[in-house]
Amino acid sequence: MDEPLITMDTPMEGGVEVPYLPNITIPSVLITRSLADNIKTALSRGERVNINLDWTEALPHPDSRVEYEFWTNSNDECGQKCSSQLEFIKEFRGAAQALERGGYTQFTPHYLTWYCPQDYLSTKQCQSQCVNGGRYCVPDPDLNISDGYEGRDVVIENLRQICFHKVANESGKPWLWWDYVTDFTIRCPMREKRYNKECAHITIQSLGIDPKKIDECMGDPQADADNPVLKAQQDAQIGSGSRGDVTMLPTLLINNRQYRGKLGRRAVLKAICAGFQETTEPAICLTEEIQTNECLENNGGCWQDKAANITACKDTFRGRKCECPVVQGVQFLGDGYTHCEAFTSLSCEINNGDCWKGSKDGNTYSACLAHPSNHTKACVCPQGFVGDGIHSCQDVDECKEKLACQCPDCKCKNTWGGFKCGCASKQIYVPQVDSCIGSAVEAKSSWTLIGVLLVALGAAALTGYAVYKYRFRVRFTQSGGLYFLLSFSRFMWL
Repeated sequence: MDEPLITMDTPMEGGVEVPYLPNITIPSVLITRSLADNIKTALSRGERVNINLDWTEALPHPDSRVEYEFWTNSNDECGQKCSSQLEFIKEFRGAAQALERGGYTQFTPHYLTWYCPQDYLSTKQCQSQCVNGGRYCVPDPDLNISDGYEGRDVVIENLRQICFHKVANESGKPWLWWDYVTDFTIRCPMREKRYNKECAHITIQSLGIDPKKIDECMGDPQADADNPVLKAQQDAQIGSGSRGDVTMLPTLLINNRQYRGKLGRRAVLKAICAGFQETTEPAICLTEEIQTNECLENNGGCWQDKAANITACKDTFRGRKCECPVVQGVQFLGDGYTHCEAFTSLSCEINNGDCWKGSKDGNTYSACLAHPSNHTKACVCPQGFVGDGIHSCQDVDECKEKLACQCPDCKCKNTWGGFKCGCASKQIYVPQVDSCIGSAVEAKSSWTLIGVLLVALGAAALTGYAVYKYRFRVRFTQSGGLYFLLSFSRFMWL
């Protein structure tokens, strides 16, 4: 049929409209008529057709976050359907919480309801299966409206679980929903008659959430008015575009597309991983369980520097990408396949910029020369060395080449990367003028003479000060203190 794909479900055997379905005994999937026509056309031409069931390109993957919804219910007594949903929640909880905690996904739980027609509001069926005046209903858990829990009990717990997610999300811990649903199923099962508000509150408190906030969110299920939370759930059931309507449970939507596949941890996780933009997938999507790391074989055919343990091969969910990396804040540029080179002022810090570098006698020299102004670098042997700067730099013997210590009395000693100048034992080398002057004894004598002169000058200064103090005291005594002070003031003024 030429129609949109619908969410698959087990067909009822013996149906008049689809008599062929019960006879299908091999794994099968629904495809669009247009795709089927293309396959038949290719086969009629004798072409070989390979069909791969894969989520890799089946989902939109626009950014680094995946949004997904899970439509379920809190009923645990509806047979295989309910058991499979609860088992999936229990099995997928760890992966879901890891993705949510890391900010990789945005998960939203939903619960399917419908309304009771106006003409049936007074019937026992609607009254036992609906809340808020017949606006929100689900089937009776055991399909027996005269015994056990009623559909309205399920609606109320569904509402509680929606509000739990809302309150947990507002507290910054949306992943607690997986804990609550799992724990509630274990602690408050229908078969033990514990599927009630009291048991739910105990479970909620054990997870650090205030039950009063949940009750405030739930509102009054007895009121003959719209419930904002449940109304939003019914509105969300109506799809648009490629999303489609939600008509059955369970239904999983990933990046606004309905998931059609096995409801298992590995299968669903692979589908979610297909929704990430390439190279932004979290680590859980790159494990051996989910995909094959193509970088492990021949480095994926990408560029690599084995010495520095740097590679341009980046493993992704869809395969490998050859992309020059960023290492320690340094961006490498190139085609990613045959060439990658650091392109910042820090380029010499990564594998020394692929230039020569050597150490000897406690000294280290590098031929890498960075140019921060234009973000480039060059391999140039440092002063005291000659060579290509890439593979080798040889020490220059400045003494042999007469490049240093050129004075007649100078002595030159070559070192690795430099030199040392000296003089005869009785002379002193002056590097500023590249000369040897005087002798050690003469220099010592000169310093001794200078010391004697300084002592003599110090003694003369002390003597002059003593004479001055004496004359000052005598004049002050003979002429009177006031006359002296006036004279001294006048002297200072002049």
